[in-house]
Amino acid sequence: MTRKIAVPTSDGKLDGHFGHCKQFAMVEVADKEIKAISYLDAPPHQPGLLPPWLADRGANDIIAGGMGQRAINLFNERGINVFVGAPALTPEELVTGFLNETLSFSANYCDH
Repeated sequence: MTRKIAVPTSDGKLDGHFGHCKQFAMVEVADKEIKAISYLDAPPHQPGLLPPWLADRGANDIIAGGMGQRAINLFNERGINVFVGAPALTPEELVTGFLNETLSFSANYCDH
C-alpha cells in the first residue's frame, strides 16, 4: 500500500512553522521504503486552507515541527495523521526515521 507523507520544508529541511513553509515535500512510501519525492510550492498562508489542499494532493500523514491544535483537528477530520515535534532534518531523513521507528519527536512547540 502506497502512502504519502507531507513534510513542510524551507531550504531543504523541515520548516518548524508549518503554515509558513516555502514548499511541501510529498514523500511516497511503500513497504517501509521511500519510492518517490516531489516538491510542491506552498499556497499563500490562509487559515484552514492547508487541510483540504494537502488532502486533495493525497497526503495520508504529516511530519511537522509545530502545529496548532485547531490545525491538527482539521487534518484529522480529513483522515490525515499528524506527527509533531520533529527535528529540523531533510524530508528523506525524517521519513526514513519515521518508517524505521527511530525518529524522535519532542513536544509540539506551536501554541496557536
